[in-house]
Amino acid sequence: MFQSFEVTARPEQGPPRLAALRVQIAAQVLDGFVIPRADAHQGEYVAARDARLAWLTGFTGSAGFCVALRDIAGVFIDGRYRTQVKAQVAAEFTPVPWPEVSMAQWLREQLPSGGKVGIDPWLHTVDQIAQTSKALIGSGIELVQCPNLVDAIWEDQPDPPMGSAKIHPIEFAGESHADKRLRLAKTLEDANERAAVITLPDSICWLLNIRGADVERNPVVHGFAILHADGTVDLFSEPSKFNTLADHLGADVRLHTPSAFLDALARLEGPVRIDTATAPQIVADTLGDAAVTGAEPCALPKACKNSAEIEGAAAAHLRDGAAMVEMLCWMDQQPTGSLTETQVVSQLENLRRRDNGLQDISFETIAGTGPNGAIMHYRVTEETDSVLEDGHLIVLDSGGQYLDGTTDITRTIAIGTPPREAAQAFTRVLAGMIAMSRLRWPQGLAGAHIEAIGRMPLWLAGQDFDHGLGHGVGAYLSVHEGPQRLSRVSNVPLEPGMILSNEPGYYREGAFGIRLENLLVVQEAPELPTGDAHRAMLEWRTLAYAPIDRRLIVPEMLDPAARDWLNAYHRDVAVKIGPRVTPAAKEWLDAATAAL
Repeated sequence: MFQSFEVTARPEQGPPRLAALRVQIAAQVLDGFVIPRADAHQGEYVAARDARLAWLTGFTGSAGFCVALRDIAGVFIDGRYRTQVKAQVAAEFTPVPWPEVSMAQWLREQLPSGGKVGIDPWLHTVDQIAQTSKALIGSGIELVQCPNLVDAIWEDQPDPPMGSAKIHPIEFAGESHADKRLRLAKTLEDANERAAVITLPDSICWLLNIRGADVERNPVVHGFAILHADGTVDLFSEPSKFNTLADHLGADVRLHTPSAFLDALARLEGPVRIDTATAPQIVADTLGDAAVTGAEPCALPKACKNSAEIEGAAAAHLRDGAAMVEMLCWMDQQPTGSLTETQVVSQLENLRRRDNGLQDISFETIAGTGPNGAIMHYRVTEETDSVLEDGHLIVLDSGGQYLDGTTDITRTIAIGTPPREAAQAFTRVLAGMIAMSRLRWPQGLAGAHIEAIGRMPLWLAGQDFDHGLGHGVGAYLSVHEGPQRLSRVSNVPLEPGMILSNEPGYYREGAFGIRLENLLVVQEAPELPTGDAHRAMLEWRTLAYAPIDRRLIVPEMLDPAARDWLNAYHRDVAVKIGPRVTPAAKEWLDAATAAL
């Protein structure tokens, strides 16, 4: 299986590791050291070698950081992880609600007389350092660059990943890497910039039409790149990963070892673009006055999928939807109380693996029943594996990495007879999902402008959830992709071709969790007879197809338009997925998609 159920971090391991880190902090004549989740490439997901935050603290969430001082260690976590962190870290670590409490604010409280806090300049972006340093002015607290102190004590730290790179075929990419390089180089030339630095692995893979295996669940190659204004690229990655790709890369992509990266930066003549939101501080330090700030050149083009990428994603979702239907049918056939979370995860992966295009799962499957469903990014282990009992809801959030697309879908399923309160909350979540799916909006709006649409039914009941409504998704790349988001903090205008998730939820700690998720793609909306002729509008095209559990719906809570949308969606599910499943699953599907 792709997924395992091993316990990857234990709270009791944290205190002795923290004590060893404090010895290093004292030896460097520092008052603390910052341990981020990030690696040198600043991607969301990290290889085992770079999982320093999890190794030190036990916390395995995808965002957060630790600030270890001589007498206190704060673990900064956002709303998604405030339940999870309680079970994963020892008492020696203090959870800190972030971003409500910033690093600078916390440091001012903990170091009232000032002090020096160490940072590894590879692991923090230019913006992060600038914002924190500005907030610390007048405090007497200084951020000091130093070697990584966690690496100094991590005796069995894994080796760097060495996965082989492979070609991403033009039939799925939709554009040659030569055309991409020249298209993006033109933007540099127009801005009078001589080069741009790219540190995000998924951007490099998209630009060069390659995929890799350096990060679990994410088909990326670790490396750094410099895109020049003439369209050539200097790529800094382990050469042995590219043994069979010389012809694909061609003469205009020059391959170097990673150790040559900083020297190459130092030789560049400016202006050289860096994205201060993603470039490590050491990149800006090395470039010095040659650096200019600008958007990472691949970010927006990568987000706006071409027709080949969109149709690949649509095809992958149909096959993935068939696996989901077989899964939901199988679950309904099992006696109540006979299944565990690990059995659900294993069965779903086995069904997906029937597809020859599946390369991996797109993230660790979340299968949380009962109280575990309230842990938003719950990962079942051998120790937490729970039985699906009568009255439970199970949140099943999963996806696949297919050669033609990345999928991500969530369904919440009733086990036995659901509590009335849970069904009411489920119906509010569904109403929010439908409202967003039906939305048309003027071109130029960002996620921050429309995200509230998916929350309104919950807000009217005094309820909410502590994660964004949706994230961007790559094309056989990272399941979380920027810069587009459905989030109150996202000001990136939504554009045709962007794929995003639509996933409202509700979580009652200690009781149940609810989340529903479809992937959608932005497209131009047709004109309406009542519309303004001068006003361009956008709308969504739904990509994901699987039934929504009608047993959890309180019909009278849905207005007629929402019911019409749901019935139409279920008709589409039956038409698109029905021919792809077994006769038994087809019979189940017909009942599951009956009109409400």
